[in-house]
Amino acid sequence: MHHSKRITLLAAVTAATALTVPSLSAHAAGTDPWVRAWGENAQGQLGNGSVLAQQTPAAVTGITRDDVRELSGGGGGAAAAANPFAVALLKDGTVKSWGANTTGQLGNGTTTAQSFPATVAGLSGVSEVSAGLNHVLAVKGGRVLAWGSNASKQLGTGQDTTNPYRTPIPVQSLDQVKDVGAGCDFSVALRQDGTVWTWGKGDNGRLGTGNNTTRETPQKVPELIDVESISVGCEHVVALTADGTVKTWGKGAEGQLGNDSITDSNTPVDVAYLDAVARIFATSASAFAVLDDGSLAGWGKNTDRQLGDGTNANRTTPVILDNLTGVQDIAGGADFTLAALDDGSVIGWGANAVAQLGDGSTTAPTAGTAPPGTTVALPPGSGITHVTTTKTGKSGFAY
Repeated sequence: MHHSKRITLLAAVTAATALTVPSLSAHAAGTDPWVRAWGENAQGQLGNGSVLAQQTPAAVTGITRDDVRELSGGGGGAAAAANPFAVALLKDGTVKSWGANTTGQLGNGTTTAQSFPATVAGLSGVSEVSAGLNHVLAVKGGRVLAWGSNASKQLGTGQDTTNPYRTPIPVQSLDQVKDVGAGCDFSVALRQDGTVWTWGKGDNGRLGTGNNTTRETPQKVPELIDVESISVGCEHVVALTADGTVKTWGKGAEGQLGNDSITDSNTPVDVAYLDAVARIFATSASAFAVLDDGSLAGWGKNTDRQLGDGTNANRTTPVILDNLTGVQDIAGGADFTLAALDDGSVIGWGANAVAQLGDGSTTAPTAGTAPPGTTVALPPGSGITHVTTTKTGKSGFAY
């Protein structure tokens, strides 16, 4: 049962201006069937057959929104070594992938990049996918498959850790898994029984197991029960429990644990001043929560105004974004945040030097607008319900 203990937090916005969406050019007008992508594209991570950056949402080749169950962006910035890529889980249970492929993260048996989506051969019956910095996790029949880099044992195979795995390989010892989250060099799985299991790189306590030890096979996060959903950032994890409370662990230097601290934690801690949470979203080094009343709270890294609170100060506890409601989905990369709203629009805030906000410019929005520093990538009525970004990069996707 939800408690009413949530205290009034510092209002993120003093302006009472209503959210208004400016009219846009024809690039974003109307509804069309395609998955859209924009921002950096040097490794073909936008999936449109080119390696040219896109300042406005461009269609991903051959993938319609109606066909997609889940899309996940991986990798980082423009350089090939940053490995930016994306995977799409289709409603028929197959998976397509595109972008950089240095560590075999496209799962197609090669390490050759491709700038358009192609099916991961031999993979079907998949129910969930998640892309990390250089690896991918997938759920099939309650079991976890993984591919890509295993340099930090993030594939959980218990096998060789030097060579990338270019095709899916089973993760050891896990069944009845309902969701997965791939971070930067580590992995998280949520089982049907509400327990959470982690493996891979243990730095900053990101495995939540009470130490910073790297593990090559899954281990249960101790004393963490009744978890309903997980969301994984680069080096931190956010978990929502059945009673509407939020637990975090891992890196805390930018305040991303939300516990009024800038200290790492290798065990789950409670996010402060937050109750009655409906949904959680971890971005690269920040986090957001949609509350039961529809309001949005954010905390963590904010040096590029990616929290949208009108400041550029990191937040170690949640701040309510008073002027932003109707959020359906949130994602964020290195220095920006995207949100899909219930009117079908996609908005963004934070840095925009490589058009990662998708508004047709490379100019960061002005602080003080409502919500602070917001731009519009797609207008109301576009049919979009979800957004994602490359893990720590500057490419956005809407579907």
